[in-house]
Amino acid sequence: MNMISPEAVANSKRAWLKILARYKKPDRRRSALELAITLIPFVTLWALSSAAYSYGHWWGLILILPAAGFLVRIFMIQHDCGHGSFFANRYADDWIGRALGVLTLTPYDCWRRAHATHHASAGNLDERGMGDIKTLTVAEYRQMSWRGRLAYRLYRHPLVMFGLGPIWLFIFEQRLPVGMMRGGLTPWVSSMTTNLGIALAAAILIWFVGLGAFLVVHLPIVILAGSAGVWLFYVQHQFEETEWAKDSEWEFQHAALHGSSYYDLPAVLNWFTGNIGVHHVHHLSAKVPCYRLPEVLRDYPELRGIGRVTLLDSLRCVKLALWDENRRKLVSFREARMAA
Repeated sequence: MNMISPEAVANSKRAWLKILARYKKPDRRRSALELAITLIPFVTLWALSSAAYSYGHWWGLILILPAAGFLVRIFMIQHDCGHGSFFANRYADDWIGRALGVLTLTPYDCWRRAHATHHASAGNLDERGMGDIKTLTVAEYRQMSWRGRLAYRLYRHPLVMFGLGPIWLFIFEQRLPVGMMRGGLTPWVSSMTTNLGIALAAAILIWFVGLGAFLVVHLPIVILAGSAGVWLFYVQHQFEETEWAKDSEWEFQHAALHGSSYYDLPAVLNWFTGNIGVHHVHHLSAKVPCYRLPEVLRDYPELRGIGRVTLLDSLRCVKLALWDENRRKLVSFREARMAA
């Protein structure tokens, strides 16, 4: 029985480090099984969708939807590999992550570097810029020219954020190590080898199924999965009661627990998203494998009340766009205008 009070758990840094250390060790057989039950259905659904197109059974293209769900799950496994938590073997995690990056169109080593920066600085107002969704304070927004405000409003528009943005990010931007041009050879090698792998895989698939089937099947899968991935990343940090702080006030454990949400999704969506909705726990300890995150909530149910965002709540997060330093919360453009 858990004897730690919610107050003690929420306030004790030492308690969290000790508690979450118990969940870091992966079960490598479980990891291998998770990989298999993700990759095999994805390949099967892709093949069935392609066959449906080739034989004129357009109704069969509905299989693109679950295929996109499995591609999201593939990305989540790649994500765990990037943290070294999936097999807890750096060599295995890195090479599996690189291979999966061909499917997710994401250069693994580039992404891992940017994501590590995100984990090290999430919620820090003085360390924004890499691996984050651009977020301005109300004061910064007011000081911008009308062109700057227009550009920011367009960037935060749902059609751009969850539609055009993912297309640009996954299909075009990640083909070059954008933002890492001075990072030595690793970002270039990661990007170019991933591009080569993507080109080779695409050429083989086009050879077997034809260009039409490839485009009709694969592009929607990539776009749907990309949009879902950006949406998840958005809700994990862009919710009303999230917390941001200046560098002098920022503290890692507090930012992880209160600056990241617990996205309380239905069980089937939790599975497809690799339990990444338990994001506050993930930020507290990125070494906990995705399939062990629910164990933490089971053993410490008080965590369910911290940063909880339901599926319905998340729809209301779309309007949030600016950090109000006076009210210490995310607000919409309209709320910022009214406050002025």
